[in-house]
Amino acid sequence: MQTEEHDSGLKAGLLKSCGTFRVLVGVTGSVAALKLPVLVSQLLQLSGVDVRVVTTEHAKHFYNPAEVSVKIYDDKDEWELWTQRSDPVLHIELRRWADLFVIAPLDANTLGKIANGICDNLLTCVVRAWDTSRPLLFCPAMNTAMWQHPITAQQVSRLTEFGYVEIPCIAKKLVCGDEGKGAMAEVSTIVSVVKQYLPIPDESSQKTST
Repeated sequence: MQTEEHDSGLKAGLLKSCGTFRVLVGVTGSVAALKLPVLVSQLLQLSGVDVRVVTTEHAKHFYNPAEVSVKIYDDKDEWELWTQRSDPVLHIELRRWADLFVIAPLDANTLGKIANGICDNLLTCVVRAWDTSRPLLFCPAMNTAMWQHPITAQQVSRLTEFGYVEIPCIAKKLVCGDEGKGAMAEVSTIVSVVKQYLPIPDESSQKTST
């Protein structure tokens, strides 16, 4: 009974959308994941925006889900939602639901997976199934030494070749104590980039309503 209620809750979470522009936030296992509650909160302040989150298991180490005011989907949800052939597949449902996908932070491990087409969890399955006519934004975040590894630039370039949009990392003192490039872009920067993709309000309908 509890499983059935859980599954119906997952489905309802996608069917009930209070916004006109749907943003899916992906969060991976970088310490910058601790900024997830702030990112979600600021995205929800944008007019007409609805938000859902898809998380990797390692990302959960860095944020408190109680501080995130929207539905968070994880690998467990993917498998619990599907029990027979007629059931929906969560990563496809999320792909259909979202108008924009922003992965913040994108850690080195998941960057490598996406660059090579690996899809071994819910988040990377959404990426692999993503409709490339819709924007996918990614915000790299990793230690400076990892950022400077030659393969990182190759993998970032590969993602941009797919049509994905990089929100570049920045230089600052990292949590580990190192100083240099590799920190995730500021939340305000990420929100500003997302805002650029919002539909332009219909002026005629605004005049009619006033």
